[in-house]
Amino acid sequence: MTLAILGLGTAVPPATMSQQQALEVAELLCCNTAEQKTWLPAMYGGTGIRHRHVCLGQQVVTDLIEGTTISGSPFLPKAGDQHGPTTHQRMQLYRREAPRLAVKATATALEAAGRLPKDITHLVTVSCTGFAAPGFDLELANELGISADVQRTHVGFMGCHGSLNGMRVANAFAGSDPDACVLMCSVELCSLHYHYGWEPQKIVANALFADGAAAFVGVPGRHHKGKHWELVANGSHVVHEAADAMSWHIGDHGFVMTLSKKIPEVIQQKLRGWMDKWLAKHGLTIPDVKHWAIHPGGPKILDGVVSALGLSQEATWASREVLGENGNMSSATVLFILDRMRQRGATGPCVALGFGPGLNIEAALLQ
Repeated sequence: MTLAILGLGTAVPPATMSQQQALEVAELLCCNTAEQKTWLPAMYGGTGIRHRHVCLGQQVVTDLIEGTTISGSPFLPKAGDQHGPTTHQRMQLYRREAPRLAVKATATALEAAGRLPKDITHLVTVSCTGFAAPGFDLELANELGISADVQRTHVGFMGCHGSLNGMRVANAFAGSDPDACVLMCSVELCSLHYHYGWEPQKIVANALFADGAAAFVGVPGRHHKGKHWELVANGSHVVHEAADAMSWHIGDHGFVMTLSKKIPEVIQQKLRGWMDKWLAKHGLTIPDVKHWAIHPGGPKILDGVVSALGLSQEATWASREVLGENGNMSSATVLFILDRMRQRGATGPCVALGFGPGLNIEAALLQ
């Protein structure tokens, strides 16, 4: 059984920040010495990001850049405070903003699919940047008028590849219920977990991550042969010896991300062997794949994938465009990339790839 993806939708918060502005904020919130400030321009300039969207609000962004306090936000620096808002304060903003973005992305996906909220039988939500119960899934369903009988499943705290896990769940529902109409929605508010103070690994995360939401509507594929991209297979592989290369933990002042410099090297060493075997199970080789939707953890991760699989730089065009325009939006990003490809008329076979704590490789094959 396959899952036909009828429509995709994306959404970003209205507040924007250029990479130059993000650099200025980092100098304010992270640097304690003039020497530390000298390290930041190369770090921020090398991300490939031009601007990003954040859920903090434009006035907060203005306050941070101009040194004003009009917004009164807990995210503004305070004398003697080296940590920023508490996790509780950050989650208060998550509870308010996550449903808003989810509704926007989902409304677009429903319109693109030609379906109504009442048609949805299964709701799959994805997020690793916030927790609340009742969660944004219920608020999303209530706001749009999705049936109270909708079957809900949440994929939580799986990191940047979370939407690929969500796609697997959606595919399983489509395979088990011939009348299924599945809505999957990912919401990530990474800016809530901005790290204050000087810790280089965490400042790398500050330089990369941003906010966004994405959704799709899917039905059992046999009803829509040849009309839409179809999810035909999922794959997963854990690189146990690199378990410490990426981590995502809950701290007292936000969730704490660590990213090792060795991740691109691990990808170069481990990805090709597994990818060859996984594609072979589906009668394909790497040259058979027309398009690659690679989660852009950063430019070096994209370069690592290109090197490992023997791809051209052009193969990562959609990933680099989305990274440049939006930053790394964690799990939502791969759906932005697929939507960008759809808009440009891309066809299958297409492989979507993501990497997360574990170190875990997730893949999806679309035809």
